[in-house]
Amino acid sequence: MTREHLHPDRLFPVEPAVRQVAREIYQSIQALPIISPHGHTEAKWFAENRPFENPAALFISPDHYVFRMLYSQGIALERLGVKNQYGETEPNPRKIWQLFAGHYQQLFRGTPTRLWIDHALHEVLGISQSLNTDSADQIFDKISEQLCRSDFLPRALFERFGIEVLATTESAVDSLYHHTNLNNSDWKGRVITTFRPDSVTNPEHPDFQNDIQKLAELTGQDTHDWHQYLEALRIRRRFFAESGATATDHGFPTPFTTVLAKEQCQALLSQSLEGTLSAKDAEQFRGHMLVEMARMSEEDGLVMQLHAGSCRNHNLTVFDHFGMDKGCDIPMPVNFVEGLRPLLNEVGNSPSLTLIVFTLDESTYSRELAPLAGHYPAMKLGPPWWFHDSPEGMLRYRQQTTETAGFYNTVGFNDDTRAFLSIPARHDVSRRMDSRFLANLVCEHRMSLDEAMETAQDLTYRLPKEAYKL
Repeated sequence: MTREHLHPDRLFPVEPAVRQVAREIYQSIQALPIISPHGHTEAKWFAENRPFENPAALFISPDHYVFRMLYSQGIALERLGVKNQYGETEPNPRKIWQLFAGHYQQLFRGTPTRLWIDHALHEVLGISQSLNTDSADQIFDKISEQLCRSDFLPRALFERFGIEVLATTESAVDSLYHHTNLNNSDWKGRVITTFRPDSVTNPEHPDFQNDIQKLAELTGQDTHDWHQYLEALRIRRRFFAESGATATDHGFPTPFTTVLAKEQCQALLSQSLEGTLSAKDAEQFRGHMLVEMARMSEEDGLVMQLHAGSCRNHNLTVFDHFGMDKGCDIPMPVNFVEGLRPLLNEVGNSPSLTLIVFTLDESTYSRELAPLAGHYPAMKLGPPWWFHDSPEGMLRYRQQTTETAGFYNTVGFNDDTRAFLSIPARHDVSRRMDSRFLANLVCEHRMSLDEAMETAQDLTYRLPKEAYKL
């Protein structure tokens, strides 16, 4: 990769007149601060502010976009620095990097991952060479040298990237130890937590039994009793809010919701703790808990996020050997119209609730999600997520949702990443694609340039900041 490969007009329209407008819009938002309201970076990085270990630990091992693609070519995850159930992995980061570099040019060609990594290598690390087998060692050494410098420590990069606020995601039973240390430090960077209760609201979660017991110990509530179980969740929500959280996040397979009688809820809770709950009843429990979480958000003001349409841990061999979140999610069809109907009829008309919905089922954009968000005051559309966090995915999203939901029932962009160096790259791609979409509207005389400039500013900065109460 030479410096010329990161073309200043990348992702803009081919037609010269439209490209010029896209360029003008983009230049007006390019340097705006980054609002990163939902992600999976680690608070520990910023609390301890220690150097990142090595290039492989920074680019490969934590990033399922990277290692799932390599795994698809038959490369064992252990060889990529991912630990198996016995704690075994390749100990030499240089070998991991060489393996990655040998496949990088061809395997990631045309993917968003290539855009993000090229951006990080070029813009953040100043690498002008093409990453391949021949250059792997030299690039590894150059990155390693930079990671030892004070200006490449996590806090310094946070400030250099222009991040105004970054939200991590923690389990409902997390101690928030690192967030507490951050809040008590004199560093001005804003890193906040997000309340993720899946392990205590989804009976099919592998940690459900253990985390329900932890929930009881942390709150002093008897989590076998329905009313005390709900009170325990309220207590933890308050703890997260007091630590800086402004949002919750729920990652369920489907958006199914239902409203059950208290007696039914108690029976399902008891069965789930006994381990006798059927798959059908587990869905009933999850569906009711989404309504309970929405009710609590209406009460305490925490923004509610719902990620649905992902068949998690599809590859059972990988799940059994490596655990959750190892790139084995697969998009699947879901029904938001019927699924969210009980929840929306319960609280969807409330001005006190903000429900941000994400999906991997793109077929629902124009048919279901945009009409729902274009009607219910509580509902907003989250940006393209996971497989669709790409230039093509962003364009499809705007094309299919804008006509019904407009721009102002969406919440801008969030990067949802574990790979810290990809954050500025991902936001840059989003800003370019929004500029491209708006430029077409201007050149079709459907919007003035002034309106496009204002909309671009809102999508980039104001809407995510307001939606997440930041």
